[in-house]
Amino acid sequence: METLNNVLSSLSSLVWGPPMLILLVGVGLFLTIQLRGLQIRALGHALKVLFSKDKDAKGDISHFSALMLSLGATVGTGNIVGVATAIALGGPGAIFWMWITGLVGMATKYSEAILAVKYREKGINGYKGGAMYYIKNGLNMPMLAMIFAILTFITSFGVGNMTQSNAVSAILLEQIQIPTWGTGIILVVLTGLVLMGGIKSIGKFTSYFSPVMVLIYVCTAMFIIITNFEKVPTAFELIFKYAFSPFAAAGGFAGAAVVAAIRMGVSRGLFSNEAGLGSSAIVAAAAKTSEPVKQALVSMLQTLIDTLFVCTMTAIIILMSPIWLEGGSAGILTIKSFEFFLGGTGAFVVFITTIFFAYSTLLGWSYFGEKGFEYAFGEKSVKFYRFLFLCFIMLGAIAELKLVWNFSDVANGLMAIPNLIALLLLYKVIKKETNIYFNKIS
Repeated sequence: METLNNVLSSLSSLVWGPPMLILLVGVGLFLTIQLRGLQIRALGHALKVLFSKDKDAKGDISHFSALMLSLGATVGTGNIVGVATAIALGGPGAIFWMWITGLVGMATKYSEAILAVKYREKGINGYKGGAMYYIKNGLNMPMLAMIFAILTFITSFGVGNMTQSNAVSAILLEQIQIPTWGTGIILVVLTGLVLMGGIKSIGKFTSYFSPVMVLIYVCTAMFIIITNFEKVPTAFELIFKYAFSPFAAAGGFAGAAVVAAIRMGVSRGLFSNEAGLGSSAIVAAAAKTSEPVKQALVSMLQTLIDTLFVCTMTAIIILMSPIWLEGGSAGILTIKSFEFFLGGTGAFVVFITTIFFAYSTLLGWSYFGEKGFEYAFGEKSVKFYRFLFLCFIMLGAIAELKLVWNFSDVANGLMAIPNLIALLLLYKVIKKETNIYFNKIS
């Protein structure tokens, strides 16, 4: 077992190495150029679409619900532990490169959503789409589409399920002594009740759950930033200065080279927003919309909120406190930084939102995995998938997960390859749909 774990660990490092990171950012930059910086010039219109009604819309859930489901699946440990890890290993400059990743990632998310809506299909369980459908219908490459679908449901059992239930059970065991099996039962029951209603139930739940979850975290972070505003300029100065120059060792901090800042900023940014993996496109395909571009504009807001807003707040608070210079575990850096400014209240907010974030990620990935499983085994397989998903929740809550983490990381990274191939080969379709829409409304 240890040998298998070492092999998977090596594969994970290879899959998530510099070539993959360069490819992910490179595709986002290519699409940004092709779309003439649409994520900036059309930002105001995207916000207008989010809150407007679409009379001729077809789909299962609203633009807002689709955004909240996508946001719920991505706003999570990446925003708390991921940001802390980027700073701990890459220094303050890593946040600059996280911003760059988020900015070009908006173009990637936009492109995924256009293709997801354009090539989606209507099934007995509602609309279905995502990378497997635009690979099959847009590129006529069914084998590559099947590979993506299989990797999607495998990843849903790992990163999207067992690791999340394990994180929640570990936190509750440590903080309030709830046994891991007890947490497993609670999560199985709560998740089962939501899954029974399918995408409409999940979408409705996350429409209420995700905004509250993010609001609690953001309001607490904003309070810390406003009440300690004199420290904010220094935090931003650290980010911009050390994005292009090495940070020397200081206190317990080991120091970081520029290449480490770039690598950690890009990798943690992508881990947080999942731009290029193709997961959020599955949700976009279910949205009620009359134009592919409308949902695409809404979808790109997820990356804006996740990486350029929530991650930035976490980073500023970490850099305003002296805790990050003391070294120690990146896993507790965020909670210690909040605690530095707000005492036990700050620690409690991070504790409770971490649980919420993990659960919302679990729900979001249940839908991603369901659509991958449905594509591979047919629409009648959905109930069996949901049963399996609930079983894995229980297993994750009580198991040691080092092997699962490494296996899931490999599957998650490999998901990006067929998706990125499709985005590059279908970029002319993306441009055409974009031009048609904006010419129509101009």
